[in-house]
Amino acid sequence: MPASSETTAPRPRAKKSAAAFRTISEVATELGLPQHVLRFWESKFSQISPMKRGGGRRYYRPEDVDLLRRIRQLLYDDGYTIKGVQKLLRQESGRSGESKTAVAAASKKPATEGPALGKAQKDELRAVLKELEELKRLLK
Repeated sequence: MPASSETTAPRPRAKKSAAAFRTISEVATELGLPQHVLRFWESKFSQISPMKRGGGRRYYRPEDVDLLRRIRQLLYDDGYTIKGVQKLLRQESGRSGESKTAVAAASKKPATEGPALGKAQKDELRAVLKELEELKRLLK
């Protein structure tokens, strides 16, 4: 038995299963966001509804985490505004009575999915790209 003056290293925690509930701290760390952002999103997106226990402690279901991951992607990666994400989520949940779980599952779609571009659109984009490259060269 170690003497009382010795300190013991804390035991590493076992990894939670994918179906386990997560605290706001765990979700914030996983998504790379501050906790206050998650609390703010709860006020803006009715689809986010973590369980709350005594003292208001939040516990997020796996589908809540998937939805938060999707919202993060739409806001930070895809450039949507909060109003735009709200509208998109309403449209998705309105389709044939989809549940919050179905909307969260949609987050697994690749971000590169989108409508196919026609030849004229591709040519126009190439021209814009060429012009931007020329401007970049001039700025150097």
